[in-house]
Amino acid sequence: MLKYLIVTSLVAASAFAQVDVNRVANDAMVVDRVAEASKRDLPTDLLKRIVNEDIELLRGRRANGTYDHARYERIEGGRVSRSNSVQPEKKDNEGRVFEITAPLAYRLILDSPSRRMLVTRNRPVFIDRIDVEYVPQGGTETKRETIRVEANLNPGEVRPIDLPEIARQATVRIFARAEEEQGYANLTATLVQARIVDNPESPYAAAVASAKALVKSLDNNDVASVRSLAARIRQQLNVPSTGPSTVAAAAPVQRTLEVTAPRVERNEKAESPEVYTELQTIEDLLTGTADERREGMDRLHQLLRKLRAR
Repeated sequence: MLKYLIVTSLVAASAFAQVDVNRVANDAMVVDRVAEASKRDLPTDLLKRIVNEDIELLRGRRANGTYDHARYERIEGGRVSRSNSVQPEKKDNEGRVFEITAPLAYRLILDSPSRRMLVTRNRPVFIDRIDVEYVPQGGTETKRETIRVEANLNPGEVRPIDLPEIARQATVRIFARAEEEQGYANLTATLVQARIVDNPESPYAAAVASAKALVKSLDNNDVASVRSLAARIRQQLNVPSTGPSTVAAAAPVQRTLEVTAPRVERNEKAESPEVYTELQTIEDLLTGTADERREGMDRLHQLLRKLRAR
């Protein structure tokens, strides 16, 4: 029995991806040095590519598209849309087929615009059925499902339809027709894509949060913030800056450098410097665009769950 438990534990531990934390720390040094030497010629695209690759490493990306320390959830992360002109068909015809494809899809939204053109009202669209073909997250086999609708979608009406699972890749075929005596109509199909959510219990959660903030600073060409965040990532990883070192994501990282930091008093505003820094990042996101505000709310919920677990 003991032998079985030991083998089981070893298999579970080996399931975690190997994270080259030294590579991430050294990349942060490169970003810092490039930002220091830049004279309004910061190579933003190249540096963002490096940082995004490091975020994938810290999340522990697996070959099947899933992660050790992150997951996709049914929270909107993007959209793929297609507008179609639906031609009249006889009532005994199931309609023409309109196809839309997107990765990481979890919901289909059918929208019949109120107006077809500036002054012409749109016409009802009859939706016969929807065929969904997809590969689920973490899977390799293609699944197929048919959703019967058999109803009109009137002008101005929006109908959301959830897919059975979050798909690595989804292809949706919509069988639709306009009424024969009314002429053609317009229909918009949209696939809503899932958002990746980082696990706050990950040993690299703080470094991932700093790296995501670093990408935002690169977008804003904020050199001072870029250098500060790059230094913070090195500090959060707690590994030497040079030399190869690959460790298991689940294993604790040994501290190799003692840093004497100023003492932070506990108060009502923050329990620790990490919490206060995360709250500052959330505050910045909540004053940004709609996508940034959604990300800010997600990070706020994660922080609250982490604090309640203490």
